[in-house]
Amino acid sequence: YQHTSDWRMEMWTQWHPLFQPGGELISRYFGRRVQQLALPTRPLDVAYGMDSRVAIIAGPRGEQRAAAWIRTLRSTGEYVYSGCYSSRLLPGSNQPSVHVAFPLQAGNVQVFLRPRVLPGGALELNSPSGRFGDNGAYVVVEDRGIHGARAPIHETFRLYLDREKVLRTDHRLCLWSTTVVRLHYKLTRANA
Repeated sequence: YQHTSDWRMEMWTQWHPLFQPGGELISRYFGRRVQQLALPTRPLDVAYGMDSRVAIIAGPRGEQRAAAWIRTLRSTGEYVYSGCYSSRLLPGSNQPSVHVAFPLQAGNVQVFLRPRVLPGGALELNSPSGRFGDNGAYVVVEDRGIHGARAPIHETFRLYLDREKVLRTDHRLCLWSTTVVRLHYKLTRANA
């Protein structure tokens, strides 16, 4: 994350036809208002790519606790999503997870991703289905107390170098077992 601004991000999206209208409604009437979870639903929305900003979140002694990563559309400057990224060890696990928190109006979405190195050196991050307390997605709401529930949202990220040594990421977001949207990111050095 320290060098994120040194990279340009291009992005392509492919929505499942049944979920694209819902994605558009969420993006237009909720995502843009709260400047969060406004995933592009039309290919031309991301034709000019995305910009990223990263800010370190430090503890009282100056040690890094997390990183805030904010992504905006290059063409309009509109927020797409922002998250707080850190490493967490879930209860009963001996392998740290990538923890991402997405702030929302009256709570947040928490995603715990299990990292795994694949043959050939690619990195996979996965939020599978499972029990409460396992890697996966959770919704936390503050309304007369704090309430949390496991969400039926599952994501897989695969980060890899292609044959031309270009850094790419395939991102799949599922609702239960149905793929809602697939995103593809291409990262190139900003000064290249």
